[in-house]
Amino acid sequence: MKKNIRFIVPGIVILLCFGNFAFSQNLIKRTTYKNETFEFGAGGTVSIIGAPQGSISIEGWSKNEIEVSAEIEIQAATEADLTRLAEVNGIVFDDVRGHLRIISVGTHDKDYMKRVGRKFPKNLLGLPFKVDYKLKVPKYCDLEVDGGSGDFSLSGVDGTMRIKFLNSNAKIELVGGAIQATVGTGKVDVSIPTRNWRGRFADIQLASGNMNVWLPFSLNAEVTASVLRNGKIENSFAELKPRSKIAFTEKSIAAKAGNGGIPLSFTVGDGELNISQYKKPE
Repeated sequence: MKKNIRFIVPGIVILLCFGNFAFSQNLIKRTTYKNETFEFGAGGTVSIIGAPQGSISIEGWSKNEIEVSAEIEIQAATEADLTRLAEVNGIVFDDVRGHLRIISVGTHDKDYMKRVGRKFPKNLLGLPFKVDYKLKVPKYCDLEVDGGSGDFSLSGVDGTMRIKFLNSNAKIELVGGAIQATVGTGKVDVSIPTRNWRGRFADIQLASGNMNVWLPFSLNAEVTASVLRNGKIENSFAELKPRSKIAFTEKSIAAKAGNGGIPLSFTVGDGELNISQYKKPE
């Protein structure tokens, strides 16, 4: 059955549509740190909405709790302006019935500002605001991530995962579960470190940039790889064999690895897609 592939525009893009980040005045910075821990059983859902700028790192662990560390950076021309910005820029948590929501709030969110900052000085709107997140979550949980512009890393999580980033240097290590990830521009590295991968499916899409995929020896999967417009596929993973009579091309691969089974889909709009054999780091 032919599959229609389309790119999902990250929801966070709406929050990033302001272009006045460059100011003639010299800005000063203020950095604050926030650390929170939540009791959280396996099987719940963790949602995170990132700031316009900032990295998100998520690591799965064996504890039934979530550890959140955040570094919040705001910039303004004066200390007084920084203090005013600190009143509205930050993080809020919503922990209800097995679903933890971590939300970056601030001047980039018009709806939020209508509620909390109706008389907020207009000259402070659009000033640089960044949050870098580091999360440790139960290995068996679901994830929903909406990021802006910044690095992203994911490892050790076995659940249903939905990832959206506008611009990112993303590193995704798959140990199980199901993942749908969409990145607008940047670089995406995807690795499956073991052939005993317990996943249900993986669908990784990059609109523009380069994607590197590392697959393990003796993997059983059905692999689909596509470059939709400009660019090409470089495949050095010898275990991929055509699963139909259609030969591989520089734009499209429909392959079976081992006995097939688990669907893996990798798509690049414009750029290169490289597929290689995974090698354990020394």
